[in-house]
Amino acid sequence: MRREHGGVPAHIGGVTEFGDNIEDEWFIVYLLQQITKEFPELVARVDDNDGEFLLIEAADFLPKWLNPENSANRVFFHRGELCIVPQSKTCGEEPASSPTIPQVLALLSAHSEEFRAAKPIRTAVCKRISGYPDKIKASLHQAHCFLPAGIVGVLKECPSLVAAAVEAFYLRDPIDLRACHPFKIFPPDTRVMSCTYQPNAAFHATGPHISNRVTFTKCLYAQLMQQKFVPDRRSGYILPSPSHHQYKAHELGMKLAHGFEILCSKCSKVSPDSKRPVSNNPLWDGFLNSLKKNNYFKGELEGSEKYLEWLRMAENYFQQSAIKPESSVAMSPGEEILTLLQKTSYNLKELEEAAASLPSEDDDSWLEISEDALDQILNEASAKRESIPPSHEEEQNYDLGTVAESMKAFVSKVSAHDGAEIPWSTDEAHVTFDVESFTNALDRILGADSEELDSDDLDEEEEFKFLDSDEDLNTEAHGEEQKALPNEIMGSLRSYMNEMDHELAHTNVGKSFTTQKKMVSSAKAVVSQGSYSNLEDDSGAEDGDTTPVDVDMNLVTNLLESYSAQAGLSGPASNILQSMGVHLPDNMDQIRTSSGTGE
Repeated sequence: MRREHGGVPAHIGGVTEFGDNIEDEWFIVYLLQQITKEFPELVARVDDNDGEFLLIEAADFLPKWLNPENSANRVFFHRGELCIVPQSKTCGEEPASSPTIPQVLALLSAHSEEFRAAKPIRTAVCKRISGYPDKIKASLHQAHCFLPAGIVGVLKECPSLVAAAVEAFYLRDPIDLRACHPFKIFPPDTRVMSCTYQPNAAFHATGPHISNRVTFTKCLYAQLMQQKFVPDRRSGYILPSPSHHQYKAHELGMKLAHGFEILCSKCSKVSPDSKRPVSNNPLWDGFLNSLKKNNYFKGELEGSEKYLEWLRMAENYFQQSAIKPESSVAMSPGEEILTLLQKTSYNLKELEEAAASLPSEDDDSWLEISEDALDQILNEASAKRESIPPSHEEEQNYDLGTVAESMKAFVSKVSAHDGAEIPWSTDEAHVTFDVESFTNALDRILGADSEELDSDDLDEEEEFKFLDSDEDLNTEAHGEEQKALPNEIMGSLRSYMNEMDHELAHTNVGKSFTTQKKMVSSAKAVVSQGSYSNLEDDSGAEDGDTTPVDVDMNLVTNLLESYSAQAGLSGPASNILQSMGVHLPDNMDQIRTSSGTGE
């Protein structure tokens, strides 16, 4: 239980270290979803070191306004449904900020149905947690282990300690292994085949049940099996030949024993809290008085057998719940193991007798993957990607003019030392250009007639200045005029453009561009010429049959060819368009052609 702090009301919270096993994380999501479904008045949220990982799972379906900067305090489970609090000024928040927890609780309690996430988002998350609780059993693996009897006794009392032991072995370093030269807590001479106690459904009814297998999660089992490790001779652990029928059990037991020994070596031999009574804790008196006030002992006389039994239960709960989360003296896994060793007794002879009739262990062929299985996984992933349906409006009414306008907006932006400024969409920042005002400004600077100057001439003039640098150097060398008159510059530029047009007219370069279709209406033809051919003055008279190049069509064609060549992978065309908020649909013709040819 966490007290109110920083505007967050009192709540139940916790932190889980799931390590490499991502399924543990999604199992927690399943538990929270079921808790909020069972208790409709509760609201729950969960995140990890990546942030809002529920949104990451449904990234293909998120609204455009939702991003990592404003996603805090927006994703919750309520009544078993995933809810996303949208951007709204009714919450009293700024557009780029996130709502507070009290604001979210007030909104969900009043209008919970309005904040349900879109169906594709809920489906993506529900698909990830589907199969639980039956999926829990499928994620476990039971195997034979040749273990010291002390570890068998510890796992009888606390089977979950196998995870801490695997982690200790998996993350070992040379200093940790010094504790195993030789073994002091779990010597190898007491080893028996895995006859550890496991709790089952009938445990409380019939007492402890002897199981001949150690239960791992598949992740823990894989971590042990995939690490090659040869024990030091000083440890006393000697493995049989790899061809031995019980080699795997010996190897697993040896690795687990190293993990348990490493855990115990990191703490004192006797846990300081195991013998210390709870009465020494200042919080115990208040806790005990609260129990008496709420009739916990049900009128039993103090000191009676029933009273003492309930008192021990209360002390155990106090040690585990009241002390452990808040106190610095909480027991580490090694201290817990040492404490259990002091309390646990076992009969080595009985364990050896039970080991004589071991049931078969689980098949671990899932550790290996064949080529066919890999192909199937890749095909399923590809089918999942293709099954993401684009909006029908986007698919049927996709406007390729958006692509051309976005590229025009991009090239018109000013780049600085930190890179080019990318417009998110053409709706947010239209690029406008007043040709007449710009021409008049240049006319005042250069003294040229406005009729002889247009925006394309300016671009070509800049290029011409760079290309004509050698000529300028020669002019300076011969002592000619250092600055040409504006009219002479424009005449030279016009001459240069005409020369280039005549030269290109005799090549096939022009055939590589898509040209405008000739319009029937003369008015449309005039408008088309004014939009796309800015340099058709003198040259237009000589080449009257020249059709202007359709700049937008060439731009879109080249982008689509580049996008198609990416074959669904990341590339320059998709990257630059997506950065501007333009998402091209898949090339369905190419997909159908590939599937039809079996490619």
